[in-house]
Amino acid sequence: MNITIIGTGYVGLVTGTCLADLGNHVFCLDVDPAKIATLNGGDTPIYEPGLPELVQQNLAAERLSFSTDVAAAVAHGEVQFIAVGTPSDEDGSADLQYVLAAARNIGRHMEGFKVVVDKSTVPVGTADKVRAVIQEELDKRGRGDIGFAVVSNPEFLKEGAAVDDFMRPDRIVLGVSDDEAGAQALAVMRKLYAPFNRNHERTRVMDVRSAEFTKYAANAMLATRISFMNELANLADRVGADIELVRQGMGSDPRIGYSFLYAGTGYGGSCFPKDVAALARTAAEYGQQLKVLGAVEAVNDAQKTVLVDKILERFGPDLSDRRFALWGLAFKPNTDDMREAPSRVLIGALLRAGARISAHDPVAVDEARRVLAQDLADAPALLGNIQFAASPMQAAEQADALVIVTEWKAYKAPHLVRLKSLMKAPVIFDGRNLYEPWAMRDAGFDYVGIGRGSSR
Repeated sequence: MNITIIGTGYVGLVTGTCLADLGNHVFCLDVDPAKIATLNGGDTPIYEPGLPELVQQNLAAERLSFSTDVAAAVAHGEVQFIAVGTPSDEDGSADLQYVLAAARNIGRHMEGFKVVVDKSTVPVGTADKVRAVIQEELDKRGRGDIGFAVVSNPEFLKEGAAVDDFMRPDRIVLGVSDDEAGAQALAVMRKLYAPFNRNHERTRVMDVRSAEFTKYAANAMLATRISFMNELANLADRVGADIELVRQGMGSDPRIGYSFLYAGTGYGGSCFPKDVAALARTAAEYGQQLKVLGAVEAVNDAQKTVLVDKILERFGPDLSDRRFALWGLAFKPNTDDMREAPSRVLIGALLRAGARISAHDPVAVDEARRVLAQDLADAPALLGNIQFAASPMQAAEQADALVIVTEWKAYKAPHLVRLKSLMKAPVIFDGRNLYEPWAMRDAGFDYVGIGRGSSR
């Protein structure tokens, strides 16, 4: 099939590349000429395991192309995926200007029936707005007789595992209208996704608004589980319980399960913070307050300072004579994404308290430099107090304490004897509960986890 992807950000690039790898001819459109040149050269502007190889293979096979030519993009695809950004406005609502601009361009250039797919994460009712904009442009051209359908097909991709998630989906949600155009669109989408349904049916067909709602509901539930466990972890510290043992006891109940029950320093990234805020804003527009989601946001905001609080409790408010090793900058492993990363809150607080930091991350250092310069724009001199180490052990040299923020595999089994010998003091603040307190105690470390108490 001929497929057009509008937007080569995270979702668009993964979607287009994976669909090309299935044998489709995919035309990816973006307004950024520099990004298009990078992609046509076989390089990817984001870090995602497995993605660069797929881009290069499908470019070589001439199944994948990148361009800034809007008219050519609309002409190419019988299916037009809108996969542009929907950043949060100041009030928390999703900004649809890029989605509607893409829809307007489709209406300006289409010459025959198109299936227009909202792949971006968008609020309930967006498909109606997309449909209205396309129809408006067709009417302006005197081509109001051209048919089209708008489909909601939300993505469920985890950063760091997006290629595998796309190629092995647990569900494919399709929201279609209950009319002739919707039936035609559903047939097209079933054909496109047929390779994923050979072993068993993964497609969930529903009305458009329910499909739009599903994406937000799923992310809100996952965010809720994280904040719930973080709140319990903070209580566990006070009552003397071990939240990791509690997690195992809870997760063994099949009604609850183990996923997203890990206590830590709060969620970040591009999805959960934005989607929770957007869903709450949608509720407000309909006169409803989502009290649970308000609490989820509040708990998450507070949780990003939990390591700061533990460090200040141990060393006092003045950290001007302290050096901290920091392992992990990205908001999660296997990505360089620093959006809403807990490390940013931690680093800002430690630097403003006078600390010096030696940080390590396998892939996110360049992005960290960029965002930290923004975060500390009011105090740029503080940037001189953070260094970026080439290895985890280098970061630990002469550190008063090690702070673990991201659960990269490289941090899960360090050589503890060597680590202790490098540090000025054997103190670990573990924001991801990577280690067992008893093992750290036996190795001679003072160990502070999340909801696990201290080994001192």
